Amino acid sequence: MVAGVVITDISEGRAVAKKVTVEWADAPAEHDYPAAASFLRLTAAPALVEVLTALLSHAPTVEHRAKDILRAARLQLLPADDPEVARDLKHVTKGKPLSPILLVRGELSLDRPLQIADGYHRLCASYHLSQDTEIPCRLVDLPAIAV
Repeated sequence: MVAGVVITDISEGRAVAKKVTVEWADAPAEHDYPAAASFLRLTAAPALVEVLTALLSHAPTVEHRAKDILRAARLQLLPADDPEVARDLKHVTKGKPLSPILLVRGELSLDRPLQIADGYHRLCASYHLSQDTEIPCRLVDLPAIAV
């Protein structure tokens, strides 16, 4: 999956316009699941974290626009010079594929935002390239027993 964008390379302290494409891996990296579990343990009980992590690992990959994910999560866009965002932007300029992000669906009627279990920095990097970038993600619902 690829999205065409124009970015400014600021890695050498000067502005250089480049035409680049965002390359996406077909599936999340194996280390993304433990990272997601680490985050989810801050907001959910261990048994639920185990279920969510298993669901994420088997969920189909879908695409949503960067701007929609950020709004649904109610998070601020990190600046392009944030170290992790800058690292991901550098990966993009080198043609290195980014890993799809891992999401737990929010619930509007309960005022519960979308949770970005893993991939917040990749999302922000992609948003800086174009807010309309289609982001591959694994999206799961919170199991009914947890609601």
